[in-house]
Amino acid sequence: MTATTPDVPIWLTRQDGRVAVITGANSGIGWEAARMLAAVGTRVVLACRRPDAAQEAVDRIRTRVPGAQLDVVQVDLGDLASVASGAQAVRELLGEERIDLLINNAGVMAAPTRKLTADAFELQLGVNHLGHFAWTLDLLDLLADNGRVVQVSSIAHRFGRMNFDDLLSLRSYNGWLAYGQSKLANLLFVGALDRRLAERHAELKRRPIAVACHPGYASTNLQTAFDDEGSIGERVKRLGNAIIAQSAAAGAEPTVYAAVSEHVAGDDYVGPANFFQMWGPPVKVGRTAAASDATSQERLWERSEELTGRTWA
Repeated sequence: MTATTPDVPIWLTRQDGRVAVITGANSGIGWEAARMLAAVGTRVVLACRRPDAAQEAVDRIRTRVPGAQLDVVQVDLGDLASVASGAQAVRELLGEERIDLLINNAGVMAAPTRKLTADAFELQLGVNHLGHFAWTLDLLDLLADNGRVVQVSSIAHRFGRMNFDDLLSLRSYNGWLAYGQSKLANLLFVGALDRRLAERHAELKRRPIAVACHPGYASTNLQTAFDDEGSIGERVKRLGNAIIAQSAAAGAEPTVYAAVSEHVAGDDYVGPANFFQMWGPPVKVGRTAAASDATSQERLWERSEELTGRTWA
């Protein structure tokens, strides 16, 4: 913490005049990232599926950060029509302002049975990757010349495998494998996007970049979202949150560090420093060879364009 800005990491400097758009900012690490950035002067747009939850989140931030610059936009990443209308709402809200930090945070984890988005995509790939792919391309022309796209991935990318022959889990489904695939897709997306940004803006000294991060093991509602209240699974996960996990605020630090640190470059990956990247201060971390594979990056990009109808223009 600093003497002038309480409840933020000591490395987080003032960000006055900057604009951040954060999906899923109504709870968990998204809310904590929104709070931290608002506390250091960032205008934060909370892009959330439920407007009522987003407004409650705004009210909670303002109790901690009086005078915070906050706006709300409704977007359901499981519905491509909603993604388009949400992006248009951001455009109208910002006017001539540009997005400095486009933080793709929202996600779902380990649905026990195969569920579908409004566009008939498997839910986890649909929300965690395809929704954010479309959201990013819909807003990319608003990104500042030195802006950043920050994609939240997961340690779970390590057991992820891209099943390009059954990308939407039509033939078989396992909740955890589908989650791992979606988080691997996040990293493949960042690699492909940053390469395109480098080619498009080669003349800029400080070009826009795409980076990734993960929260380690953080205590949020993500783990129990699909559990029945009072079930054994829910109780075990809540116990783990209580005795093993770091706080949601600590889990948000890699996101904020990836967004603002001058030590972060294009296609970097940020996560916690300690105990197999489960907790600790944010540092640059490694990823699997599968997550860096350029052929898979381009193959996923092409399939994502086909599925979402968004293209790199």
